[in-house]
Order: sequence, then structure tokens, then C-alpha cells
Amino acid sequence: MTARPPRQTFSDTLIEATYRRTRRHLIGGAIALGGVVIAGILWYKLVEGWTWLDAVYMSVITLATVGFSEVQPLGARGRIFTIVLILMGVVVIGYILNSFSEALIQGHFQAGMRLMQRRKLMDSLTEHYIICGFGRTGRQVAAEFSIERIPFIVVDSDEESIQTAQQLGFITYQGDATQDQVLQRVGIERAIGLIAALPSDAENLYTVLSAKTLAPKIRAIARASTEEAVQKLQRGGADVVVSPYITGGKRMAAAALRPQVVDFLEGILSGGDRTVYVEEFLISADNCPQVGQTLGEAQLRLKSGALILAIRRTDNTLIIGPNANTVICAGDMVIGMGTSDELRRLNQVLSPIKRRDR
Repeated sequence: MTARPPRQTFSDTLIEATYRRTRRHLIGGAIALGGVVIAGILWYKLVEGWTWLDAVYMSVITLATVGFSEVQPLGARGRIFTIVLILMGVVVIGYILNSFSEALIQGHFQAGMRLMQRRKLMDSLTEHYIICGFGRTGRQVAAEFSIERIPFIVVDSDEESIQTAQQLGFITYQGDATQDQVLQRVGIERAIGLIAALPSDAENLYTVLSAKTLAPKIRAIARASTEEAVQKLQRGGADVVVSPYITGGKRMAAAALRPQVVDFLEGILSGGDRTVYVEEFLISADNCPQVGQTLGEAQLRLKSGALILAIRRTDNTLIIGPNANTVICAGDMVIGMGTSDELRRLNQVLSPIKRRDR
């Protein structure tokens, strides 16, 4: 197998540095041109004794090299200064044109403007998810989030992966997700969830550790390759650890033994062509009128049409298939199933409520 030649990469930091350098060059050139113009005006006014209008006019036509004659007769000293003024103007204007054409041809302006737009989008994100890694796992997560219209940002150090995410219309940031400054740049303090889907278990562990240090309340979901990595990520603070190999094996076994059940569950949990959805609702003691009532008294099924599948108590006790005598308590997580309209009505019955950080 031949080694792939190194590929030149252009990170956001490099793009920003190039854009700022180009701006400095153009601003510096403009200042230098202004200085040359002012020097010419002062010379013609103070040394030659012309009026301000004549001095400005002579300086402008001289630097513009339009070929007009002298406004007033000049002596040898004045002509020598005019020659120097022309040469200085040619050098400065040539510098400005060269910097501008280089930036235009190489796309520094376009890249800088796109970067500024992405930065504005990042700064406007709130209650979003951070997907660290845009490999096969990260891409699938991003696709599901996109279908659900969940705000998220993709973080990856690989330029090719970032370009692929940008082509799909996702907000991106190129950088190492294991570094604190990168997570801070993508709004870790404002995010409600982080998906660690980097290639190695060590990178995912470092990312989870950094995320939990910067934002202890964030919900961290990590990918693991081995059972040992699952345990380490859990000890590192990951709220949920998913192993594609373990999960995939269980999924294949279930598909072989109970194919219809698996197809049904998969159909209501993911995909853009669903007609039935499963959602979760957090019961708040402050603004949910059903707190303290039984399901029979609350009549959630009658009022919304949605089916209550389960209720998870604050102590993590899971009540599957709750009956009419089940009491709704503050802090419960109600899991309902139904169409989008039915779940919307259920949300209104229980509203105003705060959705759980998913």
C-alpha cells in the first residue's frame, strides 16, 4: 500500500489569519496613499504658496497620472518634488492593486467572508448539540438531527470532513475537539448535549472530560469501540456510551429473531418519512396542572390522542405501560407515542413545560 501524499490543509485559524493579513495590507496601503496625497497638498500649499484647491487638484492629477499640465508654473525644486510624488504614488498604488488582486484571485476575501458568516452562526447557537467527529457515526447523527431540525454544530480536525459537512449545509468548526478552547469556541456553555464520535476511544474520553469540566450539566454521549472503553467513558462522565459493535450485534440478533418488532421500533425512532413518533416530556412542578393527578384523572389520552408508553421517575424507576391509577409526579419523564399532531396536543396539555435536554 502506498502512502498517501500529505494534503495541504487550511484551518479556520489559517483562513482568519490570511484574511486579517490581507485587510492589514490593504488598510496600510490606503493609509500610505493618503499620506502621499497629504504630503503633496502640503507641499503645493506651504512651499509653492498655492491655494488649497489648486494644491488638492495638483496632487490628485499628479497621482492619477492623467497627464494634465501644471496648475501653475513650477520651478526646478517643485518639478523634482512632483517626480518623487509620482514615483511614490505609483509604488503605493501598485502595492494596493497587487494585494487586492492576490486576495481576489486566491479567494481570501470569499473565504474570510464565509468564515465570518460561520462565526456569526456559531455565536447565535443556543441549546444546541456539538457533534465531535464527522466520520460514519457522526454523519448519521448529523443526518438524524437535520431531519428533526435540531440545532447542532460539527467539529472535526480533518479539512475534507469539514468540507463534506459544509456541502451538506451544516454549521462547522475545524479544530481538535479534545481542546478546551475549541469547545469554548463552539459554545459548550450554551449547548445542551455533546456527541463524542471521534475515531479513537482516547479522543472521545478526552473530549468528554473536557466537556464535563467546562459544562458539568451538559449531556455527553460517547462512542466506544470496546467494553473496556465503555467503562472508562462512563467513569469519565459520559451520560450514555454507545458501542457500534455491541449495539450492531444486538440489532442484528433482534432483526433475526423479531424482525417485525425491530422494523416497528426503528420506524418510530428515526427517519424522515415517519407518521408515528415517540417523544419525551418533562413534568414540571411549577407549570404542569396535572401534577398529583392520576392518568385517569388527567385524561391525557382523551385530550391529545397520544399513547403514554412509560413514565420514568426521578429515582430512575421506569413504569412501563402505566395504568389509569398511575400518579403523575413532579420531575417525571413521560414518554408518549403518536402522530406529530397528537404529540403537539399532548405538549399543550402538559404545557408550559420544559423539554428534557436530549
